[in-house]
Amino acid sequence: MAASPGTGVVRPKTQRGRRAVEQRAPKIIENTKTALFLRGGKTSEIVTQAMKDLCLLKKPNSVMFQRKNIMRPFEDHTSLEFFSVKNDAALFLFGSHSKKRSHNLVIGRCFDGHILDMIELGIDKFLSLSQFKIQKCSVGTKPCLLFSGQEFENDVIYKRLKSILIDFYRGPVIEKVRLQGLEHVLQFTAVDGKIYLRSYRVLLKKSGSRTPRVEVEEMGPSLDLVLRRTHLASDDLMKAATRVPKVVKPKKIKNVSYDAFGTKEGKVHMQRQDYSKLQTRKMKGLKRQLNTKGKPQTEKIKRKKTV
Repeated sequence: MAASPGTGVVRPKTQRGRRAVEQRAPKIIENTKTALFLRGGKTSEIVTQAMKDLCLLKKPNSVMFQRKNIMRPFEDHTSLEFFSVKNDAALFLFGSHSKKRSHNLVIGRCFDGHILDMIELGIDKFLSLSQFKIQKCSVGTKPCLLFSGQEFENDVIYKRLKSILIDFYRGPVIEKVRLQGLEHVLQFTAVDGKIYLRSYRVLLKKSGSRTPRVEVEEMGPSLDLVLRRTHLASDDLMKAATRVPKVVKPKKIKNVSYDAFGTKEGKVHMQRQDYSKLQTRKMKGLKRQLNTKGKPQTEKIKRKKTV
């Protein structure tokens, strides 16, 4: 790639470079977001294994860094923003370990090459994928995300954490879901100041009817997390990051609405109709008989004489 003189804009020289630039260019419909998994200067075995398991659940849209990177996300954003732009990744998970903050995870996302928001979580209890001796889901399976707990609806920090987790594991956008394809469930439960992450494999068994009997079995990983520090974006920045282009917005149709069950409802405004010109079914009984002169016959109404 080379910069055009006087502009400072980098232009690709090869077809491969041109495709790379087009891939990273802003789009009306975004690509599936990639997540970076980075280790700090000092990490524990629990943090390393937890990051490997979470990276495996995010595959194939994840990049795991093998080398350690000495950085402090809450004090200096430069390194994280550099790695985000270089790898075209809008999501990241940073792991570290220290005496003050043991078994530490920082999950967050970027917008326009800068940190949007991030939340620090501490691992209280951890069970890896290898500790569950059952069959695992195939790599790349889109999970079903479940959130339980009033905190995810009432607390601002938990709401933002829910939004980050949905962005992290939502995967590609699909229009239809096949019942057999729904085989992985990720559940997040907020109770008593802790967040419990559980991963289940869905089993469809015979029930004697067309609808199968559904069972779930835990396949790992299992994490008990504690909230620590937070860095939340302002309302204006969040509004700019979640702005929907006009091209994507559905066109509003007048007098059409949908109820809670998705049923389409609408109002129809009719003009005044002339019922004499209304087309009816042609039947002999409805025809007016003609007299010998070709005019419609009129019935004589006999009136009773009143005394």
